Amino acid sequence: MNSKHWTRFELLHQTVTNPNIHVKGTHSYYSDAYDNGFESSVVRYLHGDEQTRHKSPPWDIDQLYIGDYVCIGAEAVILMGGNHTHRLDWFSLYPFLDNVEQAYQSKGDTIISDGAWIGMRTMIMPGVSIGEGAVVAANSVVTKDVAPYSIVGGNPAKVIKHRFDADSIKRLLTLNIYQWSEEKFEALRHLICASDIDALESAHTLYESR
Repeated sequence: MNSKHWTRFELLHQTVTNPNIHVKGTHSYYSDAYDNGFESSVVRYLHGDEQTRHKSPPWDIDQLYIGDYVCIGAEAVILMGGNHTHRLDWFSLYPFLDNVEQAYQSKGDTIISDGAWIGMRTMIMPGVSIGEGAVVAANSVVTKDVAPYSIVGGNPAKVIKHRFDADSIKRLLTLNIYQWSEEKFEALRHLICASDIDALESAHTLYESR
């Protein structure tokens, strides 16, 4: 019997083995109940998996960076592999093997920043950066960078709204809460799990003055 269930998830720092995937911290997770897990089902076309890690790549590999406290919904897809050797500026898109090295173009690293929430069945295209605390709605296709604490959705994903006003977002980013020590984060978690920016700033200042 399949033991997978919607309540189950995998902590990425415990399961990721690809050296080109960099997981920060110990809290980011993937809701893997409906597929074969993060590396097998979510991350696509990234050198360094079980089949390719013993081969020398012909080009520099774009890296995948995942921050701490990142929530990735079931059946999301993160596309890597640059342009997949399909050159839009050539007359033929076909990836002929004898000039595949010339056909490849990097898209740059893909970054999912601290505290982001990636909705179920989202597709993230190569080279995209998703900002701190951003939300990507389910079934979205992310083709461009996503600003911190914004909510985006659709195909292509566009800004729906921001989670907080511009001043609060600026103050949140200045606080840099995801760089705090585990001890400080836990001590102030009751304010992080709330929406009073003044109280959070005051507690931060008091904590640092101890």
